[in-house]
Amino acid sequence: MTTATPAVSFAVTEEQRLLRATVRELVTARATSERVREVMLGDDGYDRDAWAELAQTGLTGLTIPERFGGAGASFAEVAIVIEEAGRRLLPVPLLSSAVLGTEAVLAAGTEQQCAALLPAVAEGATTLALAHLDQRGGLTSEPGVTARRDGGDWVLEGTAGYVVDGASADLVVTAAVSDDGLLLLVVPGESAGLARRPVEVLDLTRPMATLVYDGVRVGDDARLAADDAIVALHRALSAGVVAIACEQVGGASQMLEMTTAYARDRIQFGRAIGSFQAVKHRLAELLVQVESARSTAEHAARVLAEGDREELAIAAPMAKSYASEVFERASADGIQLHGGIGFTWEHDAHLYFKRAKATKLLLGSPSHHRALLAEVLGL
Repeated sequence: MTTATPAVSFAVTEEQRLLRATVRELVTARATSERVREVMLGDDGYDRDAWAELAQTGLTGLTIPERFGGAGASFAEVAIVIEEAGRRLLPVPLLSSAVLGTEAVLAAGTEQQCAALLPAVAEGATTLALAHLDQRGGLTSEPGVTARRDGGDWVLEGTAGYVVDGASADLVVTAAVSDDGLLLLVVPGESAGLARRPVEVLDLTRPMATLVYDGVRVGDDARLAADDAIVALHRALSAGVVAIACEQVGGASQMLEMTTAYARDRIQFGRAIGSFQAVKHRLAELLVQVESARSTAEHAARVLAEGDREELAIAAPMAKSYASEVFERASADGIQLHGGIGFTWEHDAHLYFKRAKATKLLLGSPSHHRALLAEVLGL
């Protein structure tokens, strides 16, 4: 399904500034260190109260057109929300539901399918996940799920690995291989024959699951009627790549701010450690890198909003590869500059380091995206 994208200016608007301020206030109040730790160590998977508040503010369906109950905004606005959520590691299914799942439905669904599925997503009443990898999580391999016809139904068999929020999602957009080629089917999370097994993850603030399809049966109306499911899946994954880059910028920014504040306050040899040249230079270099990563991520988000597929093929892998490494360095340097306290479980620095390590690999490592970039540029 092709949807009209709003015209996007490359200048920051007053509405976007207000959106950022609103989201930052909401996220700061909700994602306290105590609450994030409570949620990540609990059984629920994500902070449902925070998700409900995001829904009330209209943030769970930003890119969903108004005729389907959403805000009808562009991906430039989604990028702002994702970045601010990443600053505080807000444990909600923004990436899985508001980006990956929503973009897959918008790209592949008919008008009738979008009208049936997306209003509840925009309201926050239904969450989506995208299952597209094989059991091992190979990015270059085919999906691990097959689909075959049985009368008027589709029967799904196989395993999908590393599904973000896969254990809690109400609906799973599943990529499956059939005799007709690649299909995208919407599978209820509680379907008979679908086993959802949480997997051990490094980043406890973002749960993942392995989904095992053992004769899962869905009707033909569950198939998203894309003319080319591969193109639709690529659109959703590109949106996910850009979203992760924006989230990484938020996390790196927060880590830099935390470390700078500590360097001002920590007194050593009668002076604040931030006054030492080695510390000042390190923080200054990080600032330049974080702002550079922000520029690449924001550019990719606005290109995605514009619908420029050729430029997106350059901007998305550039943003993901660079932001991944900047976030990893900001969190690693932050731990070191915090000294002994930075290595403790009680300090939040390790949460950012784990998020940096996990997102570095999620939807492709920096080397993977640089290879894509080199291919596009003919290098």
